Amino acid sequence: MKVIMPVALPDVMELCKRHREDRWDEMWDGVLHMPPPPTIGHQDFEWSLETYLRQRWAPGRKAKVYHQVAVAPANGWPNNYRVPDLVLLLPEGLAIDRQQYLEGGPNVAVEIHSPGDESYEKLPFYAQLGVLEVWIIQRATKEPEIHVLKRGRYKKQVVRADGWLASPGTGIEMRVGRPGKLAVRQADDETSRQELPGD
Repeated sequence: MKVIMPVALPDVMELCKRHREDRWDEMWDGVLHMPPPPTIGHQDFEWSLETYLRQRWAPGRKAKVYHQVAVAPANGWPNNYRVPDLVLLLPEGLAIDRQQYLEGGPNVAVEIHSPGDESYEKLPFYAQLGVLEVWIIQRATKEPEIHVLKRGRYKKQVVRADGWLASPGTGIEMRVGRPGKLAVRQADDETSRQELPGD
């Protein structure tokens, strides 16, 4: 169910803040979007993927991985921002750490897609921000998609003949694993393979 309030009611906003439900809110050109909190399964998968990337991928590249960080264009905060599930920052990236948010696009934004959410509607915003890759992973099936920015628009990567989907900017490869699992590895390295979330 989608709800749009022409005016944010103070009582509703106060209730959300008191229960910390506002931490997933986003502002889309001054319009408040209030997605429901992520399910336990969503959070478990997000934590597993973040942990894999932080421990197995990031250290060798001097990269950073964060969850639930707002991203905004220059002069956009606090009236125009989105909150991806995860962001990946490489040393050569252009995003500026403003403590409360990132100004400009991270190298990768990761969206865990739940039924009825707005992951795909965020793609034009991410393109304007210059996010080089957007990974959209289906929450239930763990089917991954990688959208790569080319000439201002996203092009969906094609799954290779061996079934793996490759991220050109990070070297991460993904595919559906066992039922309800995402298989992830680093650049053809089966020793780095892990199925997420863990058992």
